[in-house]
Amino acid sequence: MAHIATICAALALAAAGPASAASLPTLQAALTRQTGIAGPGSSVYAYDLSAHQTLFSARAGVLRPPASVEKLYTATTALERLGAAARLSTTVLGEGTLGAEGVWEGSLYLRGGGDPTFGSQSFIRRHYGGLGASVSALVAQLVHGEGIREVTGSIEGDESYLNSARGEPSSGFAPDPFLEGTLSGLAFDRGQSGSEGGPHAPALYAAHQLWAALERAGVRVDGAAGSAVTPASARPLASVLSPTLAQLLGLMLPPSDNFFAETLLKDLGALFGGAGSTGAGAEVVKATIGADFGIHPQVVDGSGLSRSDHTSTAQVAGLLIALASTPLGAVLRGDLAVAGHTGTLAHRMRRSAAAGNCQGKTGTLIGASNLVGYCKSASGHLLVFASFDDGISVELAHEVQDHIAIALARY
Repeated sequence: MAHIATICAALALAAAGPASAASLPTLQAALTRQTGIAGPGSSVYAYDLSAHQTLFSARAGVLRPPASVEKLYTATTALERLGAAARLSTTVLGEGTLGAEGVWEGSLYLRGGGDPTFGSQSFIRRHYGGLGASVSALVAQLVHGEGIREVTGSIEGDESYLNSARGEPSSGFAPDPFLEGTLSGLAFDRGQSGSEGGPHAPALYAAHQLWAALERAGVRVDGAAGSAVTPASARPLASVLSPTLAQLLGLMLPPSDNFFAETLLKDLGALFGGAGSTGAGAEVVKATIGADFGIHPQVVDGSGLSRSDHTSTAQVAGLLIALASTPLGAVLRGDLAVAGHTGTLAHRMRRSAAAGNCQGKTGTLIGASNLVGYCKSASGHLLVFASFDDGISVELAHEVQDHIAIALARY
């Protein structure tokens, strides 16, 4: 408790703000003091992008669990491989023919494309501020575009784009409450399954939602909702696109959304790794980060929930340094939480020099707390920093990290 009181006093002093930018020795003394308070389980690295020099380094090469800082590797790989404007699609395909008076003679297949936003308009509005792909948009295309008034067959949900593991490595790939959703290639409202059961419950639930939406739009569906792989002979009838990847990252990074991160990792596996699995996606991330940035972290998932993920402050800072001057780096930086304002940093560093001047990604597991990002300093320089703290309370870790960011902002 004495440590926390000491840091709180230091934070109060920092919040008052300096008359002029602090000197490098003053900054280094402040960071040395904070790493001493955090103890041997801490690692810190800080770099001045404007002056092209390392400002501070303490145990920066030690590999530690990144926790949700891992999402930066997932996000960077997605941007590198797909581009900021990329979108994911959810499609309705038909096996059959359209007859007289709008009767579709056959079945419809709702095929997922790994869009984490797909669902109902009300859910999208509540959770994503209206950014997302809705089932009602699909129905509008089927009714007004294709002129379908009746379906003689069934409505089938197809989640085969991704594998059917519902969780990630930390849960043994079983459903995980920390995901706040259920992984599926066709996840409706974050993979809800309602009362549906069986190995493809999320896909069955999504099919039932399309069935019900068609009925509400006045389309009679003679068959039931089911789950099946789309036949190769089926033709596309309607499609909805996700928000752009840049927008998806804006939904994922500030609140540190584990469901989005794990879905995107599987999407990377499906597109570039030969399988829509966590393992395939992790290999894509490792290959991309290694080839493009010369960084070789241990990656087993997309969210950082697994303690088997390992990286160092030097590695993650190296990534941010390399990205800083690139267009994709500008997208990534724009999607980070802002100290004192947004996301997981909304209530941290308020009324301090860091508020509005530092952007970052937090990461928290039991016994591990991290903060990495960018700070605009009082001298007008852009700084990169990374602070990992293992073996201390989250409260103390946050105090240390906040004081480090404030010191950087005052530099």
